[in-house]
Amino acid sequence: MNTVDIPRLREIVGGKNIKTDPLDLYVYGSDASVYHAAPWVIVRPDNTGQVQKVLAYANDAKIPVVPRGGGSGMCGQTVSSKGGILLDMKNMNRILEINLPDVYCRVEPGVVDDDLNAALKPYGVFYPPTPASSRIATIGGEIGNNASGVRSVKYGATRDAVLGMKVVLANGDLVTLGSHTRVEASGYQLEKLIVGSEGTLGVVVEATMSFVPIPEFRCLGVANFDSLRDAGNAIADIMASGTIPSMLELVDDVAIKAVNKTMNLGLKEVAASLLFESDGKVKEAVDYEVKKMEEICKKNNGADLWYSFDAKEREQIFMGRKKLFPALSQFDASMASTSLADDMAVPYSKMADMAAKIHEAAEKNGIIMTAYGHCGSGCMHTKIMMDTSKKEQWEGAQRAIAEIYEYVNSVQGTTSAEHGIGISKAKAFKTEKHDSLKMMAAIKAALDPNNILNPGKLQQAPDNWVTATNLRYAVNS
Repeated sequence: MNTVDIPRLREIVGGKNIKTDPLDLYVYGSDASVYHAAPWVIVRPDNTGQVQKVLAYANDAKIPVVPRGGGSGMCGQTVSSKGGILLDMKNMNRILEINLPDVYCRVEPGVVDDDLNAALKPYGVFYPPTPASSRIATIGGEIGNNASGVRSVKYGATRDAVLGMKVVLANGDLVTLGSHTRVEASGYQLEKLIVGSEGTLGVVVEATMSFVPIPEFRCLGVANFDSLRDAGNAIADIMASGTIPSMLELVDDVAIKAVNKTMNLGLKEVAASLLFESDGKVKEAVDYEVKKMEEICKKNNGADLWYSFDAKEREQIFMGRKKLFPALSQFDASMASTSLADDMAVPYSKMADMAAKIHEAAEKNGIIMTAYGHCGSGCMHTKIMMDTSKKEQWEGAQRAIAEIYEYVNSVQGTTSAEHGIGISKAKAFKTEKHDSLKMMAAIKAALDPNNILNPGKLQQAPDNWVTATNLRYAVNS
């Protein structure tokens, strides 16, 4: 039941930063996931003090609070499944400091990833975890999900870039975690704990992040394979060779057909393509690594090999991968592209088996799935293309996902490499983390005893993701 004291919230953040119109609540009821659940009110704080007061009020009144950035999460993390206050952090979007001598920047959580990199570029540096949604994804959201992207194989994920942060706890207290130094050996590294917590432990109001120099040279190559097995073997061999690619991406036949159909790129429709890149300060070193990866691809029956240092040519090669996610939504006019089991990770030697398992499970259960992703990090993305109006398609998707995660667990993989858990992956997450769930629950209870921060997510989410909250699709019974 909606019991929010709207006048009190207006007093805290001002009338212009409160939204209660049913249309606004409806729009904010969805993120990029399959779910919809409207909050009771939308609050857009301008500063840390306002966040503290909002949380102190919500904690006293035991009202759920869901922090939200750009809303690009794919698992329902920012869907208000328990109602309450949706805390839209996009007003807090200042870049507070760019410190070149000490190699860090300080930002507010609403700063958009691409905007940060645009500000860093004149200094010859960049923030590397950049996800595919960098045009809208905010730093706060990336911290919440430990986001990463195509260059995570070399530069790591968000957790690797975080040096410190300021966090408002559930009761409104402000704490400073971490430091401005590269190393920190004392005590529990609580700033790392907040990364990946999906807004369940606190609200980040400032982050100190490291950056790296923009490489002077980049060379991107492509190799085509007639079998996923050969592509998978090439991935494992590259990562075992001592080569450090700055990008290593797998794209399967379903994905290739989708981008050809939507963008008319004329890509060769093979079983799989590998995109491999090296970057660095010395051209000869970059050239050496690219040629080494090319040789490994040839050894594993790779064909049509081609690579280039030229920026325009590299952009043309990468276009299909960059536009893959929206292209999948146009794969078939009768289907929607849904994000469900979409970013598991497995050991390198299991990448080919993982891709084969995805196709096998899809065919067995009457849906279409694609296999692509940041294979240099062991991350396998997949999207499910299905007729979302048919109940049997959702049931088939559930069965396929269960089979896929059973395989992931059997090879000591992980449920999510970068998109998080939210609602849709809770069952697989709890299976994977079964012997540490009590520890997670204890941490949650210690920091948020009234369970107001994004309740019903991660280990608290129900096992049945279809009935966990309202689907944003009309499904025929």
